[in-house]
Amino acid sequence: MNTNATIDSNHPSPPALEYRITFDARRCVGCGLCAAFCPVDVIEMQPGQTADARLEPQATRPQLCWGCETCAGQCPHNAIKVTVYGGRDRFEGRAVAQPLDSVELARYQNWARTLKDILGLRWEPVAITLIAAGQPLPDVPMPEERLRYCQSLMAARRGRSLLMPANRHACPDGTSILGLTPMPAKLASGELYLLFHKLDNLTAAQRMVGERPCLPPRTIDATLVTPLAKAALTPQVIAVVAQPEQAMWLLMSSSYYSGHRHELNASGYNAQCVETTLLPYVNKCLNVSFGCYGCRASSDVSDDLMFVGIPLGEMETVIAGLRELNKKAIQQSRAKIYLPPMA
Repeated sequence: MNTNATIDSNHPSPPALEYRITFDARRCVGCGLCAAFCPVDVIEMQPGQTADARLEPQATRPQLCWGCETCAGQCPHNAIKVTVYGGRDRFEGRAVAQPLDSVELARYQNWARTLKDILGLRWEPVAITLIAAGQPLPDVPMPEERLRYCQSLMAARRGRSLLMPANRHACPDGTSILGLTPMPAKLASGELYLLFHKLDNLTAAQRMVGERPCLPPRTIDATLVTPLAKAALTPQVIAVVAQPEQAMWLLMSSSYYSGHRHELNASGYNAQCVETTLLPYVNKCLNVSFGCYGCRASSDVSDDLMFVGIPLGEMETVIAGLRELNKKAIQQSRAKIYLPPMA
């Protein structure tokens, strides 16, 4: 694990799909927010063609754009449009991974049923695999649209299976944290967090960035998320989108045989990429996340849900502990047996 990934503002992502950024001159007021918020410095403010030579945004480095649409999202006048117009997938021709054997897949299906039946989960548990550079890719569709990693997890809980190389990821933060690309300079410095008004000062922003884990750039070729019952590769982490009471039972299940109290790592920043995925992946320990600005702003996750990331090596213990707890503790707790008699 590398907590200070290489900064590469000139080449933040391998060349693949190309993007066109257009500005509607009738709407644009030259505020400069698009240039300030662009994480990879595609846009500059330059003198325009008006009589007063007012500064206008120009896409001076379009080859660096990876289509995250942060510029469009921050434009107060909806004057920006980002579209794909060319390029090719650099993984064309890559060897296809063999599907899981029936015994392994049946084990994951059994886990998924147990989690859903005992906890009463509304959504599918999600199998997560970070595919190392150069490894075969599974026969799983890539989304036509660019998605944030947290959006892909939310889609997988609804039943979709998604394979996403860097050119399908829309969030520069998550993409670099998970080792698909180098980290853009504006993110590594903490500057963008101040622009979003998510932290008080640059020192605080730099501390937040410095304390989070980050895989070395380009050590991961793609993220794979599927419903656990439809796992295409051996998962490294299983993510459960749950209500607090359901998450509580998962923690208790993990501790059922040991009595260990969990030391959870959560901050409200980089929830799905760091807290639900990377920390369990690296530390081999269950972790809980309450979500973050990005995942709650860009997905349909409701306010009453949180997230639990469980490393594969801990799943047998969690499933066994959950079955034991369901024999008495879960049933009695949900029956509210300690409520006083009601008149």
